[in-house]
Amino acid sequence: MNKLYLKYPIIVEGKYDKIKLDSLVASTVIAINGFSFFNDPGIQKLLRKYSENGAIILTDSDKAGLFIRSKLKGYTKGTLINLYTPAIKGKERRKSAPSKDGLLGVEGIPSEVLVDLLRPYESNTIPSGYLTKSRLFSDGLSGMENSADLRKQLATILGLPDGLSSNAFIEAVNAMIPEEQYTFALNQIKELHQ
Repeated sequence: MNKLYLKYPIIVEGKYDKIKLDSLVASTVIAINGFSFFNDPGIQKLLRKYSENGAIILTDSDKAGLFIRSKLKGYTKGTLINLYTPAIKGKERRKSAPSKDGLLGVEGIPSEVLVDLLRPYESNTIPSGYLTKSRLFSDGLSGMENSADLRKQLATILGLPDGLSSNAFIEAVNAMIPEEQYTFALNQIKELHQ
């Protein structure tokens, strides 16, 4: 199955939801790690930044998922698209027992159902990222002794959370930051360190 390219990033509850959606879409999927996002300023900042031009919220259909969904609006900007999975009784393969409400979460919903939910938000253009792992290395933002510190400084200038891994940094920059803005900010950082 070809992956969908979506117009918007998708916000999900946990890492297993993200893994499932990463196998279906070639778009940004942000896992907020359940209720922990309420106490995580980095994830909150990332949500605000990613949602400036709209975002899809896809949480579980149980009470916890609906509660998280209701609170996300206060942590985001722009248009929020609420997609709801069908309430299917069952349990995920990796779990020994069903959830409290006895419903499948996003990770347990059949792939075809998720693709059908997301297809209306498919983009006609395939995003091409200018920031790659090799460019990150050549720009001195990975593989060097002070790379993490430089990446943290650059993230701050670009309005991104400062604790992003290299891969998350690449994904965030490609999704939200024009190349000219990245280059300008990178040059500022390099001038400070000369």
